[in-house]
Order: sequence, then structure tokens, then C-alpha cells
Amino acid sequence: MPRIHADFHGSKTIHHRGTEITEKDKFKVEPVPEAEFRAIEGKLDATGRRFAIVVARFNSFITERLLLSACDGLLRTGAAKRDIEIVRVPGAFEIPLAARTLALTKKYDAIICLGCLLRGDTAHYDVIVNEVTRGIGQSAQETGVPHAFGVLTCENLEQAIDRAGLKMGNKGFEAALAAVEMAALKAVVRGQWSGVREKQVPPSRSARRRNDKPKKNQKRRK
Repeated sequence: MPRIHADFHGSKTIHHRGTEITEKDKFKVEPVPEAEFRAIEGKLDATGRRFAIVVARFNSFITERLLLSACDGLLRTGAAKRDIEIVRVPGAFEIPLAARTLALTKKYDAIICLGCLLRGDTAHYDVIVNEVTRGIGQSAQETGVPHAFGVLTCENLEQAIDRAGLKMGNKGFEAALAAVEMAALKAVVRGQWSGVREKQVPPSRSARRRNDKPKKNQKRRK
């Protein structure tokens, strides 16, 4: 496969099968083409909405940084401090239950889940990661309340620090923005389809035949 290298002077060097080809080229930045179809999107506007943040105390050196950035993200998008509820749990494993309990109250437009898991020498890490991910996703699907996933799953502490405000941004802030957008999207979709009645789909011919068979057998027995 050819390797392409470009320098700052506009020249491009292509290495292909031992042959080096250099040519002058000007790079043009083209805008991203807009989609031809209309899309439904949620706005980053948290005004008047209520949010709950479930944060784990385990690895608090990381989770507290995620929490501060998540609150910052909500406030920057218009949420009021009184509309932000913070719930602390012992560790990441307890996040799904707390998030589900909060979602069932129907008091919040979205739930933000924050935690930090670091791989150790045993399989404990893999078990917890799978259960936390499954639990948060299942809670969102069954309650209908958006859940934002802000649980870091890192190989070491350095990776966690990078994702808590250093090189890789802050995942708490990103989770807050995702929660705001999904809460707004849910409201938009619900508003559009609130007046639409579900149509009853008539049963297929095969289903009718299956339903008619017992009746015929009963007539014969009589």
C-alpha cells in the first residue's frame, strides 16, 4: 500500500514498491457536505431541564475531576444549579442500580453516570466493566430516560488522567453534553409523535390459519 508523506511546503512524497515519487501539490480544506435529508437532532440547551449525576467514590482522584467538568458542562448549556442532583455511590458496580432508581422517579430528563475502572492483575476488571456497561444500557432502555456513559475503562492511571482533563479532554464534560442533547432529542421526538395513533396491523394469513385450526378440531370433537 502506498505511503503518502506531506511536508509544510506543499510537496508530497509517495513511497510505493521502493519507488519514491515527489510532486508539488496544494492542499485545500473543503467544507463538510451537508446531508440532503432532514435530520432530527437535539439542541445543546439544558434550560429548564433536570439532571442527576451518579458518581463513584472509588478512584475519587479521577471521578471528582469528571464530576466538576460534568457540572460545568450542564451549567454552560443553561442548566440551573438547583436542577442538578448529585448522588454518590461506593464504586462503579453500584452505578447502574442508583441510575435506575433515579430514572424510575421520572423527575429527571437525563442521568449522567461517572466512574473510573483501572485494569489490575486479575479478571475482576473485565467482569465489572461488562456488568456496569450492561446495567447502564439496560436501565436507559427499560426506563426510557437517557443515560450518559461517563465511566472510564483504562489500562492504567496515566490513561485515566489523560481522559479526566489532560491530553484527551474530559469525559465528564462530554457525558454532560451527551445527556443534554439526548434529553432535548427525546423531547423533540415525543412532541412530533404525541398526536400520532398507532395503527393496528391485521394478522397475516398464516396466523389466521393457526388460530382457526383449534376451532375446527373442537367442532369435529363435538
